[in-house]
Amino acid sequence: MHSVRLWERKLAHTQAILTQRMGFDLLGTEDGWHRFGVEGGGSGSLVEIKELPEERRGQWGTGSVHHVAWRVKDSEEQMALREGIASAGLRPTPQIDRFWFKSVYFKEPGGVLFELATDGPGFDRDEDMEHLGEQLILPPWLETQREEIEAALPSLEMPANRA
Repeated sequence: MHSVRLWERKLAHTQAILTQRMGFDLLGTEDGWHRFGVEGGGSGSLVEIKELPEERRGQWGTGSVHHVAWRVKDSEEQMALREGIASAGLRPTPQIDRFWFKSVYFKEPGGVLFELATDGPGFDRDEDMEHLGEQLILPPWLETQREEIEAALPSLEMPANRA
């Protein structure tokens, strides 16, 4: 994804978390959208927020996004960010081991669920890079449910090699 766009009732609180706790900078505004970027911005490092004080709060459902994941280098960076988030009065989760990466979740002041996800250990942890994505790989704790999970998935076919 190039960027994420959020509608917020109040910009100030979310802006403070982004800029004072998460390392984002305000890069500019246009047509009511406030663009923030981390590490200079660029594709995958941007969030744009429009303040809409009268808009009703969003809700999860078909067509909505569950959460926004932000990439962090490692557990050390993740835990430093987590500490800053907690000291701002938000309630981040403990670090959760997702097998391929580790996650910390918290709701930013406007109610959007943010995830801080480590780079590693990586999706090639249990699969050869040349064959990444060719078969369903499950984390160890879901292997006992493989039959049920596979039965619920739509049938997919690999595209033919186009030479």
